[in-house]
Amino acid sequence: MPSSTTAARRSRIRPAGVPSPWGMFFQGFLKHPVMVGSIIPSSDKLIRKMLAPVDWSACKVFVEYGPGVGTFCRPILERMAPDATLIAIDTNPDFIRYLDHTISDSRFVAVHGSAADVEQIVADLGHGAVDYVLSGLPFSTLPPGVGQEIGYATHRVLRIGGAFLVYQFSPKVKDFLTPNFTEIDHDMEWWNVPPAQLYWAWKD
Repeated sequence: MPSSTTAARRSRIRPAGVPSPWGMFFQGFLKHPVMVGSIIPSSDKLIRKMLAPVDWSACKVFVEYGPGVGTFCRPILERMAPDATLIAIDTNPDFIRYLDHTISDSRFVAVHGSAADVEQIVADLGHGAVDYVLSGLPFSTLPPGVGQEIGYATHRVLRIGGAFLVYQFSPKVKDFLTPNFTEIDHDMEWWNVPPAQLYWAWKD
């Protein structure tokens, strides 16, 4: 049976006729600029720093909001245990189709839906509380009320000791975190275009 690293490497193979990640990301930005936070995918340094606090040995269910072309999905799969699950939720059906075509890892599930419905999505897939949730959604440009709904739903779906990992280009995202989380760590990643605000909100 192939290792998780081997499976993740295989997921990088792009079938004929499928756009490149950059091309797909740019198309997604043009079609849905309000839902895609940046025209450029996250840097490797941002990815490493964002995922550094994750306890992979205790992670069985990881959820990502707005996975786009899978910039974070592949590094997460490389780090996850063989029996863990990564659930990627996106409102853009083009991104979901792209991920289904380019990631063949059996631990990966792409779902067309809203992050506000994370509890129902996780339950429908046969899971209870999740360990970590990652989001690059542009909270400051989401429709009114959606950011608050996502914040509440994320807190509810996380296990005690789990964390909501958020990278943003505006510090306003903290307004959606503080009503639900009391322990929030913060850092910056300057080696990114644009520089990103990084938050780790822990459920105590």
